Amino acid sequence: MKLTEEIRIGAPREAVYAALNDPDILRQSIPGCEELEKVSDTELSAVVRAKIGPVKARFRGDVTLSDLNPPESYTLKGQGKGGAAGFARGEASVRLSEDGNATVLHYDVNATVGGKLAQLGSRLVDSSARSLAAAFFENFRKIVSGEDGGTS
Repeated sequence: MKLTEEIRIGAPREAVYAALNDPDILRQSIPGCEELEKVSDTELSAVVRAKIGPVKARFRGDVTLSDLNPPESYTLKGQGKGGAAGFARGEASVRLSEDGNATVLHYDVNATVGGKLAQLGSRLVDSSARSLAAAFFENFRKIVSGEDGGTS
């Protein structure tokens, strides 16, 4: 599965890059995130509860950041296991470009799933993944641009 999107965020590029590396902001942005812990400057571990079609699961996973080029770009690689539901693995390239006083966040995601999730069919998995990514980036945009009611 591949996703390529961009979103405009009303904040300077340096602030957006810093937020992409802030576990508290990420925890608030990730739909269903129960735990998110910074293990090192380039590693995070997470527990996320997700529903993909009829399958509900609690995924435990790890994310590694690489190719860091602050405040312009980085790559995330992650994998999560959801017990009987299966697993998900993915890689995302994130680029930030300035647009006046705002930032345009571009992302390219390549992901695979296995187990029960793979049996659901690619159309349902892709649709669910797009919805989760859209929810994450909308939550992130609101927090970073200050539209979340001041909870950031």
